[in-house]
Amino acid sequence: MQYRRLGNAGIKVSVLSFGSWLTFGSRQAVEQSIECMGAAYEAGVNFFDNAEVYSGGQSETVMGEAIKELGWARHSYLVSTKFFWGIHGESAINAHWTLNRKYLMEAVDKSLERLGLDHVDLIYCHRPDPETPIEETVWAMSDIVASGRALYWGTSEWSADEIRAAWEIAERHHLRKPVVEQPEYNLFNRTKVEDEYRRLYEDIGLGLTTWSPLASGLLTGKYLDGIPEGSRGESVKWLQDLLTNPESNEKVRSFMAIADDIGCTAAQLALAWTASNTDVSTVITGASRVEQVHENMKALGVLAEMTPERKEAIDAIFA
Repeated sequence: MQYRRLGNAGIKVSVLSFGSWLTFGSRQAVEQSIECMGAAYEAGVNFFDNAEVYSGGQSETVMGEAIKELGWARHSYLVSTKFFWGIHGESAINAHWTLNRKYLMEAVDKSLERLGLDHVDLIYCHRPDPETPIEETVWAMSDIVASGRALYWGTSEWSADEIRAAWEIAERHHLRKPVVEQPEYNLFNRTKVEDEYRRLYEDIGLGLTTWSPLASGLLTGKYLDGIPEGSRGESVKWLQDLLTNPESNEKVRSFMAIADDIGCTAAQLALAWTASNTDVSTVITGASRVEQVHENMKALGVLAEMTPERKEAIDAIFA
């Protein structure tokens, strides 16, 4: 395993990490979660990503039970969670699709209860909130870090202007600054990471914990001939147009030829390609079976194959 600084922060994260979106909770037994997290940890993964909204809080509960069962030393792993959507429905006026101070202060305590931890290492504003002043959100996130309930904070899917505004507010008031952004990043989704955020890496030392490196499974090649039975594409209806797009799948066919030439799977090549961007601190992987964890970790061996010539060939496919 390789480890990278989280931007300018003092902590290091494994270049491949493990996330629980669409895998923990109702879709997976606790025993399977323990097995997957244990396999990832044994491979050197030290960062485990979660969010309040995943499975309505159940994902945090499952991860907390897994951590307790596995008995890891607290210094040996990092856990994150994210806030914005809320889990109480639209009737919860001050705790639904918001980043107001009341919601954030109460939500972090409930997440800690579900995770069974006295602090999390990272907390994120899961989306921007145009109805709450950024200054209110920055003060709340900074105060949570100051209280010791979280150690660092950041954003997810914020614009570069919003991130810079939050950073400058924190700078002006001597508050804890955001240190990390969690954007989607894969061969079909590159603009934010490679263009929009470019100045932020040097200007404010922004770190990245990127999600969906396989484009929701599209880059694995398993959707070339339609939606397989029992796949994520079958159960998550809003993904189906993306996964069955003919033009996208033709690109995947060409991409798979490069993977065949290397002697790896398309999924491993996609993970290695994402990790080869040194602005990325860690690539969040997901798995519902321990075999998938082992296969994902083999992408580390493919990193050495990311030569300039090979990356140019991949760029030509996805131009």
